[in-house]
Amino acid sequence: MPGPDSIVGDMIAPCGMDCALCMAVSRKKDPCPGCRGPDGSKPKYCVSCKMVVCEKRDSDFCFTCDSYPCRRMKDLDKRYRTKYSMSMIDNLKTIKEEGLDRFIEKERGRWICEGCGDLVSVHRDNCLSCGYKWRNNE
Repeated sequence: MPGPDSIVGDMIAPCGMDCALCMAVSRKKDPCPGCRGPDGSKPKYCVSCKMVVCEKRDSDFCFTCDSYPCRRMKDLDKRYRTKYSMSMIDNLKTIKEEGLDRFIEKERGRWICEGCGDLVSVHRDNCLSCGYKWRNNE
């Protein structure tokens, strides 16, 4: 996985996902550029993501939408809270209330591997760089 400096503004998706923490971004072959990047090496499900292509959103983030939080957002948030200990709604709340720079600062502190200092993947319990078990699923 990349280091904490790879968490930057253009890696934060409209839904509040920090794409720097996604396994697809850390792939060796055809790494994904994140939701805001060009579609070329993105997985197909990312290119057609309803949150990214939503026509109701009139700015960079979903919290500006009149329908926020919509059913899709609530479903995504529930899945990520349950499986990955991350909340898109909490992420967007931080961005809205404290600003994108403060959110990025918090992310850089939260998702760092204690074993090697690289970022951990939100989608895995062990660090992809050193194998350190950073999340306990009980």
